[in-house]
Amino acid sequence: MSKTNFRRMILFTKSSVLSGKAAIAAYARRVIPIMMPDSVPPADRRLAIIAGGGDFPLEVYQASLRQGYQPRFFALRGFANSRVRAHHGTLTVDMLDPSVLIATLRQYAPAGVVLAGHVSRPTPSLLISAYSAMRHHDELRQIFAEGDDHVLTRVIRLLEDHGFAVLGIDKVAPDLLCPHGVLTQKEPSLSDWQAIHNGFALLETLSPFDCGQAMVCQGQRILAIEGPEGTDAMIKRVAPRFRFLRFASEETTSKILVKTAKLAQDRRVDLPAVGPRTIQICLSSGLAGLALGAGSVVMIDRPAMISEADRAGLFIIGVKTGGQHV
Repeated sequence: MSKTNFRRMILFTKSSVLSGKAAIAAYARRVIPIMMPDSVPPADRRLAIIAGGGDFPLEVYQASLRQGYQPRFFALRGFANSRVRAHHGTLTVDMLDPSVLIATLRQYAPAGVVLAGHVSRPTPSLLISAYSAMRHHDELRQIFAEGDDHVLTRVIRLLEDHGFAVLGIDKVAPDLLCPHGVLTQKEPSLSDWQAIHNGFALLETLSPFDCGQAMVCQGQRILAIEGPEGTDAMIKRVAPRFRFLRFASEETTSKILVKTAKLAQDRRVDLPAVGPRTIQICLSSGLAGLALGAGSVVMIDRPAMISEADRAGLFIIGVKTGGQHV
């Protein structure tokens, strides 16, 4: 090969390498920014949703998006439903293994944690097997030793002890809470207001105790107070009395569901909730309406609730609570 041809080959090789580097650089300018930290959700908007049972965690997810959060599900094994578990990015955790739960949350590094969905205390046999398998015997005994209020309070304390900020629904999804005022076409009558006043007064008196957050009243009478069975079962429990009164007396006062949070309740967990199913059960049990603590009761699928109540001729009203009920 002549010197002239050799120089030409070197120059061609250099130009090819340079053009190749330019192409790579151009590609990098287009693609790499997608993977850079600037495109990752900022740490101060990451939200961890510890999801229990039901569809409520899904509503919290959507509502938190509207508030500018970047949520992610941490599904509790044995409680979170299939729709939550199938959601993109969901991580499954076990409420009986606090160390793994904490480690998983720490890896995600959320700005806040919110608890959503129902969780029941595990059976004694499950606890015994968990005690034998894990090192956190004392923590688990403390968490599950007392009533439901204390269980949830201790879960919050566990999270806070490890540096996590636990937020309430009123912070991450305020539009899921019952607003103040009449929400339906029908309004409560003057006699209904007396029953509503009595109902809220009773629930305020019961606030210091670990019992339900709802009751059914009729004029001056208290027909039922919620126990461990829950609101729906409580309403069904009193339904036969309503049928008897309807046919065996001239009783004309309305039966009303009154529901609100306890006065000193930690608003980050276990806020009372109602949904379309509540409306259906109220209708079949002869109730005339629902009086809910404004800003204190979660309304699951509010548009469907209001539509169902209007079709059934029931009223829904949000009442300010905390000593100024009516």
